[in-house]
Amino acid sequence: MEAGHGFSVIDWAVILTYMAGMLVIGAVVSRRQNDTEEFFLGGRTMPAWAVSLSVIASSLSAATFIGVPQMSFSGDLRYLSTYIGACLGGFVVAVFFVPPLYRAGTITIYGYLERRYGVAAKIAASALFLFGRLLASGARLFMAGIGFALMWYGGTSPGELVPVIIVLGVVGTIYTVCGGIRAVIWTDTVQITVTVIAATAAVFFLLRSIPLPVPEIVAALRTAEGGDKLLLVDTSLKLSSPYTIWAGVFAMTVVTVSTHGVDHDMLQRVMAARSPLRGGMALAGSMLLTVPVVALFLGIGLLLHIYYARPDLMGAAAPADALEDTKNVFPQYVLWHMPSGLRGLTMAGLFASAMSTFDSAINAMASCLVADIYLPWRAWRLRRDGRAETPGATHVAASRAAVALMGAGLTVFAVLAVHMQHSGNTRLIDFALGVMAFALAPLLGVFCAALFTRRGNGASMLLSTAAGVAMVLLLQPWMFPATRWEWSVGWPWHWVIVSPVCFLICIAGKPAPARGAEGPEDAAC
Repeated sequence: MEAGHGFSVIDWAVILTYMAGMLVIGAVVSRRQNDTEEFFLGGRTMPAWAVSLSVIASSLSAATFIGVPQMSFSGDLRYLSTYIGACLGGFVVAVFFVPPLYRAGTITIYGYLERRYGVAAKIAASALFLFGRLLASGARLFMAGIGFALMWYGGTSPGELVPVIIVLGVVGTIYTVCGGIRAVIWTDTVQITVTVIAATAAVFFLLRSIPLPVPEIVAALRTAEGGDKLLLVDTSLKLSSPYTIWAGVFAMTVVTVSTHGVDHDMLQRVMAARSPLRGGMALAGSMLLTVPVVALFLGIGLLLHIYYARPDLMGAAAPADALEDTKNVFPQYVLWHMPSGLRGLTMAGLFASAMSTFDSAINAMASCLVADIYLPWRAWRLRRDGRAETPGATHVAASRAAVALMGAGLTVFAVLAVHMQHSGNTRLIDFALGVMAFALAPLLGVFCAALFTRRGNGASMLLSTAAGVAMVLLLQPWMFPATRWEWSVGWPWHWVIVSPVCFLICIAGKPAPARGAEGPEDAAC
């Protein structure tokens, strides 16, 4: 597919200016990195409003930019009802998770588990997080490459996708290496602003392109051939559907407590706020502010349905290009039909949504690698050799090296995903997009045991996580296809089943003595 009008000089100028701006921000904030805590937590001095916008930016990935319009284009608005549970879950995390994890004073939230269950528990939790985040964020980078390959080459073959993914990975890694969590938060605030402006501009341009007044557009959506496309609430009792009101209220509350309460990628920037109260308020506020942003992208999909699927309503204004794949519906519209300048701004919004997820992921992964694995090992080795610890600058260098390593790892996985999908094996991509259930569902049970009880020990924690991973695997719809149970559940109900079981397994262990605040890992950090 070739872009209808091609990218103009103005479009390229917008994209390149945006990329240069991100690199400048990373260079400016890099001057303040003096130790590991400063690099990964920003000295716990970040303002709540910036933290809130950063959380929104990270939760709204390229999958949102591309996938949410496709969802309403092909379906309706039921996805929005899941944010009832998301807001409830955000409140639970802000009140019950943020204060104790913030006061623990550890570089990562998994350091809290070391105090409760020992070093092995912390390392196991960090390793599980690293594995899940590698696959999930790598797959999101692959999805971001689709839009840019269409922009750059006009197609999405492996030869066209791979160079684009490498460029995205290199740019995101460079400014994150320079500035640490400060660069992540400040660039995220810019990126979410650009994303919302671009999406809003697309809505207004679509309304101008459709030769119908808004009331007639609404009436056409309500009487669509496949059913009411403005349907918001589904009261059916199908556990296989993730978008019923029951899933939105109950299951998504549990999922959000997991994704925002025990996922270091999300909680890291909350730990960088000036106090646990401000961090909790930033998190809860981000969940509320996310709702209108998601609604904006769903609205784009509904308008694109009129634009592409209703030539009877479009008349002479109907587009001449055929829509071959609904996943490309928004990028195709942007590249073929938006005017110069606005087209560049919208693609900058796609770049922003991709980078806001990528930069936070590699920074969070690097903090786990350094604080939970490298620095404890380094402290043990120095004690063994009878040597003194070196200044914090050495730790900053190790932190930057870890960010570069994680950025390279995510980029490599995204490139591998390109070739695997091209060969016809799409299961890995589907698995990668939902793989965080394997890490976060067991970790939610473990953290609830650690935060709200005095039960459990290192052995029961490790058994709990192993059992949780196995349970999530068994609940996958592609497991045992010949004997699939009629009552088999889909996402997000996995969490509702797995997390309570992991909690019970963890608290079955005899209580372990609490670790002091000055363990070897704390001294190393």
